[in-house]
Formats: sequence, structure tokens, C-alpha cells
Amino acid sequence: MSAPVVIIGTGLAGYNLAREFRKLDSDTPLLLITADDGRSYSKPMLSTGFGKNKDADGLSMAEPGAMAEQLRAEIRTHTRISGIDPGHKRVWLGEEAVYYRDLVLAWGAEAIEVPIQGDAADAVFPINDLQDYARFRAAAAGQRRVLILGAGLIGCEFANDLILGGYEVDLVAPCEQVMPTLLPAPAANAVQAGLEALGARFHLGPVLTRLERTDAGLEAHLSDGQVIGCDLVVSAIGLRPRVELAAAAGLQIGRGILVDRHLRTSHANIHALGDCAEVDGLNLLYVMPLMSCARALAQTLSGVPTSVKYGPMPITVKTPACPLVVSPPPRGLDGVWSVEGQGLDITALCHGPEGQLLGYALTGTAVMQKLALNKVLPALLS
Repeated sequence: MSAPVVIIGTGLAGYNLAREFRKLDSDTPLLLITADDGRSYSKPMLSTGFGKNKDADGLSMAEPGAMAEQLRAEIRTHTRISGIDPGHKRVWLGEEAVYYRDLVLAWGAEAIEVPIQGDAADAVFPINDLQDYARFRAAAAGQRRVLILGAGLIGCEFANDLILGGYEVDLVAPCEQVMPTLLPAPAANAVQAGLEALGARFHLGPVLTRLERTDAGLEAHLSDGQVIGCDLVVSAIGLRPRVELAAAAGLQIGRGILVDRHLRTSHANIHALGDCAEVDGLNLLYVMPLMSCARALAQTLSGVPTSVKYGPMPITVKTPACPLVVSPPPRGLDGVWSVEGQGLDITALCHGPEGQLLGYALTGTAVMQKLALNKVLPALLS
């Protein structure tokens, strides 16, 4: 039997690549290996579960057995690879060697952890996959006060969702505005105002220094002296691409695993896509680029080398308290922002020196302009 195409990871990247590959090649053996339980789910839906009153089972779309049948693949769950041996085209699962024809790293990114003093560090929950969500949801049952660390995209989405689910929410982040790396200030202010109108309380500037248990739950001590009572804490301070095993195998890494436009790493027959990959210098932790990569890599793996292209990649943020769509300007292109609107309805446009549209941030009712604006946005990778 010929060696299989081996995909490490069964998130959106791994499963979508497998689906696209099977459309083109129904015969090559396919093996997916995952450290979690292998259920198929959409990671962006993790920040909609409380508002929709869905537990982890409710967010799951298919069990691994059903996915194996659909993909005509073997799926090994709760399995971690311990090493990659590019010279012999094999991966190690402890003492077991698994040989591959092609290896695809689709193992995603991990939640950044910050050390927290106090006796309640175990009450801090990252929510980075379905199992994390299940653990947090179990801990949140019967509680009402949630403190969120981070006011970026994920922190704001969880704030909106948890409030819709009936929780009181405080957000703590050492920045001057929400989503500081993504939004111009007027758009950020609109999103913050929308969430505050819903009931969110923002503490921007300080950091959490200590978390302690009390008879009434938890006390969060901030660097500016504030003390906030809460019942549990969500950590949403960002993600870091998983690169350690790739680096140990000698693959080139930057922020993520470095790949070219064909998603090839620095080693033959090893590819990467999704949150762990840095594609031609871009590490984009969003669904649209992931889907473009899955389609291109499926072609390449089936014998038709195909370079990935990124058109405009607007990001729809799930904050219904203040709808938001943002398309950041491409790297290396400097522009000037102009802002119109008031209240929750902000149109922020970034134009280059020749007057060309480079990016936008639309909030509230202004999001209706996105389709027209997308038509004149530049491609991120053409």
C-alpha cells in the first residue's frame, strides 16, 4: 500500500483541505491525526454559543467516525505527534513511525498564556477549541460574572456573546481602545459604545496582576489598584502559531511556519496552512485565507501545482451590539484614514497617495457598504 497524505489537525484547515483533496483524488490513502476528539466544528462559532444557547455538542457538526466515512480517510484522535523526520518522510507518534507521501501541518495556533499570581489561576479559561469551550461552559454553569482578559476581536466577540447569554461582563486590557491592531480609533469607539450599551464594562489600560478566591467568588486585582469581583475569567489575549515541532525538525519558521505561495515549507513534501502557517510573509488567523489555501493546496497535492492567491479579505466581526466589518490595508502600503458618521455608524476609509482605496472599517449600519467597497479593494496576494 502506498504511503498516505498525512494531515496533522482536524480543525477548519485540516478538514477543509481533506474535503477539497477528496474532490480531486479519491484513491490516495488519507490519514488525519489530531490531538483532540476529532469532531468537526467551525471555530468562529465558539464565540456565538452562549447567545444561541448551544453547548459543545450543539456546536459540533459531525463525529470523527462520520468524517472518516465522508472523507474515506483514517482519523486518529487524541493522538499527538512527538517528532517529524523529513529525511525519512515519517512522523513519530511516541515509538510508532508513520510514513507519509506528503505531510500537511494544520495544527493551528495556541492561546497565549500570561502568568497570574494568586490562588485562582485555575479559574482562567482560554477558549481555543471545542474542548476548551466545553470546559468553560461547564465551569460557567450557575455563575453570572465573567472577566475577560483582552479587548481584541475575540475578547469583544465573547463579551457580546456572554452578555446575550445572561452574564455580566468586564473586560481588562492594557490598551487605549478595543482591537488596537485592527481598527482606527473612531471605529473602535463605536464598537466599545455598542458593547457598553449592552452592559459590558471596559477597563482599558491596566493588566490583571493577581486573582484570588474569596467567599463570594473571585477577586481580580488590577495594576491600577482596581479590584473586580467575578466568578471566572476568559483569557482572550491572542494566539501564537504552533511552531515548536516544525522548528525541531529543521523547518524554517518566522511568526509561523514559513511557506511559499504553494504552501511548501523549507522541506520537500511538507506543507502547512491555517493559523500555524506564514504564507509569503502573511500569518492571517481568519477563515477566508484558510479556505483559499485549502483549495490551492488540494490542487497541488493532487498533481496540479497551484499557488495561493488572496483577494480582498474583509473580516466580519461577530459583535451584533455594533456590527463591524474591517479590511486592514495590505502590509507595506501606507494610507490616510478618513472618517465619516456618528454614534455607532462609522465609515472609516484608508486611501493611498493616488487616491486608491486600501482598506476600510465599517460599523453599525455602515456595514452595508462592504460589497461595493470590496470591488475596489486591492488583493492581499495577487
